[in-house]
Order: sequence, then structure tokens, then C-alpha cells
Amino acid sequence: MKILENVPLSELTTMRLGGPAKYVLEIETPTDVKSAYDFAKAKNLPTFVLGGGANTIAHDEGFDGVIIKNTIKGIADNNGTLTIMGGTVWDDAVEYASSKGYTGIEALSKIPGLAGAAPVQNIGAYGQEVADTFISAKVYDSKEDIFKTLEKSDFNFSYRHSILNTTEKNRYFVISIDLKLEKGEMHRPFYNSIEKYISEHNETDFSPQNIRKIVSIIRKNKLPDPTTTASSGSFFKNIYLTDKEAAAAEANNIPVYRGHDGLKINSGWLIEAAGLKGKLLHGMRVHDAAALVLVNESATSYSDLAAARSEIIKAVKEKFGYTLEQEPIEL
Repeated sequence: MKILENVPLSELTTMRLGGPAKYVLEIETPTDVKSAYDFAKAKNLPTFVLGGGANTIAHDEGFDGVIIKNTIKGIADNNGTLTIMGGTVWDDAVEYASSKGYTGIEALSKIPGLAGAAPVQNIGAYGQEVADTFISAKVYDSKEDIFKTLEKSDFNFSYRHSILNTTEKNRYFVISIDLKLEKGEMHRPFYNSIEKYISEHNETDFSPQNIRKIVSIIRKNKLPDPTTTASSGSFFKNIYLTDKEAAAAEANNIPVYRGHDGLKINSGWLIEAAGLKGKLLHGMRVHDAAALVLVNESATSYSDLAAARSEIIKAVKEKFGYTLEQEPIEL
């Protein structure tokens, strides 16, 4: 286990904001996990589990506690049941699965972050979610001070939701996750952007490898790479609707996507229709290719981000009546 002190959170989170963390502990083996929590307990300090930092917003005052990072990597494959260590780069797992012809997570290509963070907010894109293939996770329970297995039913998964970011936030450290994948391919209808690409390029191959290729190209063209451009990916959650709400939205000429995961409005569409696409607000740029993304061009504080967020939420609320919700969690 590596112990680092006074590490700027701006260096650990992809939005490049945040003051210092008192301690950062890098977990190198499963037995390090208990040692890390014992370290924090001995110093009477709070803990926070941080993955790649792509879905976390840090505050200016930093974190007077212990950041725990998982660096344990590896993928084991038992006929499509994948055990993925929590410190594995998520996209490496998707690449592996797609190369083997396994369907279930190919549309989640190029989502930044680590595998251990995937179930936290039930990451999803283009019609797939982690919950679709999730079996269980090996975790350390910091409340009971034991290692245990949590089954899918324990997570209470829904859109961008699990117990790990709500009722049991900061309780569990995810050591590994198990996913059940099958040989096969995704079925139409695909998301509009995928269907558009298929039409424009006369694609007929819907294998996991080719869908991964298509999604990777779409994301590269639309979304900034958080490793080189300061952003947190999709900043606002999409808006899920009932049948009645969807009918009302369409009556007001607001496009509604009808997919395998339900009825929803793309929040990026609302932001763009509110006239904010490409706008610079308090140092935060509404991305000119995907309005759902905020890019930190010159913001130097959390208050800059908060001011930009408030303006966007207000503009969408006033024009359409919908209240946007932030997707990244806050440290």
C-alpha cells in the first residue's frame, strides 16, 4: 500500500478542480483494503473511495481525510462470466469482452473510469447499463469490518443509481465485480446516433467488436477525452418519463427516445435548445459538439462550476419546465 500526503484533488479528478487531500492510499492487494480503513480509523479521519476521478467533483477546501484508490487490475473469464478487479480500467474490460464476442457491455465503450466504480452509478450508454449483466461484487464493508459478497439484488440498481451512491454511500470498497455475458449481438432499435452512423456508413455488422468500434468513433467525435481535456463527461442526467409525460413532451415538439431502457429526453438536447451550446459560463464551456458536457476552460474554483451549473439549470427550467440533475458525485 502506498501512502501519499497532501495530494491536490485537481490532479486526481478530470474536471481539474479541488484542494488537497490529506492522505491518498493506493491499494495494491485485497489485504491492503482493511489496512487502509484501519489507517483512517487510527487517525479518526473520514474515507472516500476514488476511481479514475471522471465522475467526481472536488471542492476548493479539499478533503481532510483519506482517499482510497484501487490499483488492483485483472480480468478472469469463466465461459463469459467475467471477474474484473476494481482497479482495472473499465474500457480495458469492454475491449476484452468485445474481442471475445461477448455482448452486454460493448455500448459502454470508452466510458472513463475504473471497473470498481461502474456499479456505483450504474454506468450506461446507448441502451446498455452495467446492471444488465451484473451478478455480484466482492467488497469490503467498512461498517462491519468484513469482506463480503453483495448480490445484484443488494444494489437496488436504477438509472444512474445504486446503494453505493445513495443509502450506503462510502460504506463499501469494491474489490471486484462479476458480470455474466453471452455470445451474440445487440438488437435494434439502436440509439439515434448509432442508427445514423449505421445508415451513413452502410454498416450491417452488429457484432460486439463492430458496435464497440462505432461507439468509440461516435464518442471520439462528440465527447472530449477527460485525460486531455478538463471535463467530467456527461454532466447532467437524462430525464426519464412516464407514458403520459412522454406524450406531453412530444406534443411540445420535444424529442423522446423510446428504447430498451424506457422513455427519456436527452438533456443535451434541452441545453442546446435553450441556446447554451458552445457558451462560456464562468470559465466552463458548454461543449460545442455535445451540450451535455461541460469543459473547464478557465474555471479555477468550485464556485465557478456551481455558477455555470445554476445558469444552465435555470435556463432549461424556464424554457421547458424540466429540472436538470447533476450526474457526477461530489467529494
